[in-house]
Amino acid sequence: MDRTIYSEEHELFRKAFRTFAEREIVPHQARWSEAGMVDREAWTKAGQAGFLCPWLEPEYGGAGGDFLHSAVIIEELARVFESGFALSLHSDVVVPYLHEFGNQEQKQRWLPGCASGELVTAVAMTEPGTGSDLAGITTTARRDGDDYVLNGAKTFISNGQLCDLVVVAAKTDLDPSHAHQGISLFVVEATRPGFSKGKRLHKMGMASQDTSELAFEDCRVPAANRLGEEGSGFFMLMRKLAQERLVVALGSQAGAEAVLAETLRYVNERKAFGKPLAAFQNTKFKLAQCATEVEVGRTFLDVLTARHASGTLLAKECSMAKLWQTEMLGRVVDECLQFFGGYGYMLEYPVTRAYMDARVQRIFAGTSEVMKIIIAKQLGL
Repeated sequence: MDRTIYSEEHELFRKAFRTFAEREIVPHQARWSEAGMVDREAWTKAGQAGFLCPWLEPEYGGAGGDFLHSAVIIEELARVFESGFALSLHSDVVVPYLHEFGNQEQKQRWLPGCASGELVTAVAMTEPGTGSDLAGITTTARRDGDDYVLNGAKTFISNGQLCDLVVVAAKTDLDPSHAHQGISLFVVEATRPGFSKGKRLHKMGMASQDTSELAFEDCRVPAANRLGEEGSGFFMLMRKLAQERLVVALGSQAGAEAVLAETLRYVNERKAFGKPLAAFQNTKFKLAQCATEVEVGRTFLDVLTARHASGTLLAKECSMAKLWQTEMLGRVVDECLQFFGGYGYMLEYPVTRAYMDARVQRIFAGTSEVMKIIIAKQLGL
């Protein structure tokens, strides 16, 4: 079906980013995967080209676009099978906390650097023993005069090695009965004493994304670095997690489309028993099923993305998209990989990397099981 959510301006932006990706991303992918990290220079180049926080107002150094510009970037990264260059995490997950909940002084202090690539961001919610249970975090922030003193550990933090700013969720009220009201958010500069970046974690997929552990040991952070009021952190997290889940859904949808397109090319070129794989009925039936799932997912997601871009907060629908698109991606990439036979097990094939990258989509930003809980609550169950 024809897509209608993008304007001519968005498509020109897509063309520009596609050129950027072919020049500044694709040639470096193998090396980034080996290093387990994207070049820092790539971030500054993306910032110089206007591809970081494209929705941000010009007064803060942004291009003045909208969320659909971000959606274009997510789709184009998937098109070249790039899962490690965490542009969307920075632009559409972390920086929105600064933009919506930061005061004017904080915005002026941090947002221009976020748009230029001078400041790379991360968000530190998950802890070794909490997973999706945000109310159960144990990192603490104790008020001491004009500062807070942070102690605790975070894990599975994307951009954990490269980050300059980290939005950290910490307990400011230790009363167990105030589990949700006791969380506050702090912006912590990576240069602060007491803040340390642990080892880079070795993952099954997303090889070029620098996922790490973080530690805070008597880390003093000025009260001026707190986002919003003390105790409002859980509300802020819940408000922004909807967009984070939509970002994951967008990447998963585009990933499924990229894998399907790659597979369609392959089955028309690869021969078995004297004829192309595409000539076999099994190939036709399996890929027809995959194409239908992809098309259904795209139709729902485009409607949701357009409404989200207009400013409508759709927590239930974003959770539905996170659930559907990530589960659909898993089905499609597994089915498609089968057509590649032994080559589908070789890392030089994009479908192999896509298979490994796909698995975590059902886990981070809230597992599929958590999405079902949220949807059920929205249904009054």
